Amino acid sequence: MIEARDLAADARHASERGIPLLLLFSEAGCAWCARARQEFLLPMQRNPEYQAKVMMREVGTDNPAALVDFAGNTTTQAEFARSQHIRMVPTVMLFGVRGETLAEPLVGLRIADYYGYFLDQRIDAALDVMRGTR
Repeated sequence: MIEARDLAADARHASERGIPLLLLFSEAGCAWCARARQEFLLPMQRNPEYQAKVMMREVGTDNPAALVDFAGNTTTQAEFARSQHIRMVPTVMLFGVRGETLAEPLVGLRIADYYGYFLDQRIDAALDVMRGTR
């Protein structure tokens, strides 16, 4: 997945397309994060149907790389994750143009059999909020 660098720009671009910005919060060495990325998010990212529904980025909860937050302030990926109160990885959150959360976060990877369904549920809920149907 593409590493988050500028959330303000990404959120604006996603909003112009009428879609939410999905952030995968992960940690280096996390097997569950790798599984969520490899088995679910990367295939979704390559699927044209999902390209029309969501923009995806990844934020490392332990990554000191520079990041521009939704307000345009410079921080780090790790600090941004802390500001979002990420306590367990993988966590998937969907955001609007101003950094507002659009759906309930998907925390952990409890049951892989249903993870794709839970992701779809969150993406659809975020789209509904953006379209004003929820």
